[in-house]
Amino acid sequence: MRIHLTAAAAGFLLLAGIGAAAADTVIIQPEQETVIREYVKKQPLASVTLPGVELNIGTALPDTVELREVPDVQYRYVVIDNRTVLVDPGTRKIIKVYE
Repeated sequence: MRIHLTAAAAGFLLLAGIGAAAADTVIIQPEQETVIREYVKKQPLASVTLPGVELNIGTALPDTVELREVPDVQYRYVVIDNRTVLVDPGTRKIIKVYE
């Protein structure tokens, strides 16, 4: 009986971890996507280089990187290595990389 409870507990913890990872996924509504794309196109920024920082979703950017506001959207953006990156300002984590 004890072995079954341990296996069940391990399974539960595994599923809880998967749920937590899925909760970090940010969904940008189509209306917001349009606002972001149009604003970034009208307000181009100079590209910065961040050696050693990979532009992946979930990567946190250093505090030295200046994030620019997009009006009416809770996220910020910056251009790194000629790629526009959308960032959660609270965590400074990348939520989307535009090609």
